[in-house]
Amino acid sequence: MSWLMATFYDRLLEQSEAACLRAWRRDLLAGVTGRVLEVGAGTGLNIPHYTANVTRLVLSEPEPNMRAKLQSRLAIALPADVELSEATLDHLPMPDQSFDAVVSTLVLCSVPDLAQALGEIRRVLAPGGRLVFLEHVGAEDRPDRLKWQRRVEPLWKALAGNCHLTRRTELAIKRAGFDIVQIERESIRKAMPLTRPSIRGIAVRST
Repeated sequence: MSWLMATFYDRLLEQSEAACLRAWRRDLLAGVTGRVLEVGAGTGLNIPHYTANVTRLVLSEPEPNMRAKLQSRLAIALPADVELSEATLDHLPMPDQSFDAVVSTLVLCSVPDLAQALGEIRRVLAPGGRLVFLEHVGAEDRPDRLKWQRRVEPLWKALAGNCHLTRRTELAIKRAGFDIVQIERESIRKAMPLTRPSIRGIAVRST
């Protein structure tokens, strides 16, 4: 399954990338500066959107097949010192307070323990550091769709690398010790209906 996901991931997202995701990534990453950790970097779809204001970039991707795709994208010249890591989000090997920003795009849906993952993100962020996020979530404002998400989720997780359809990621971010300073709630255009609800924005590590 992991080989299939890595092989077809970009193709599965192609229409949504053209319709909205590419623009959302660009806008979110335009303000990212300093020392940056991207968790679950996948095949590297965020790479073209980092700017010269990034002084250090660590791309973390634990899945070997995804990481191979990511490595092929690193041939692109980047305005930063780029490092590739195999670290998982349940235990990041980076020191406390070592990054100014952590980037998570379409990642938190699939981590085994959301609270632990967010705790690790908070730990490696410097005081005032930012979590920049783009995640699909449960359809809390659409009860009928949420009901179907719950029905399909067990099979979906098995087929899609532990991807959860019903996570309340916004609430989890707040509970992990972040202040959300910017958020947009919007449907991911051209995506499957059960994965369309999304949130994106910036959360600041509270003191």
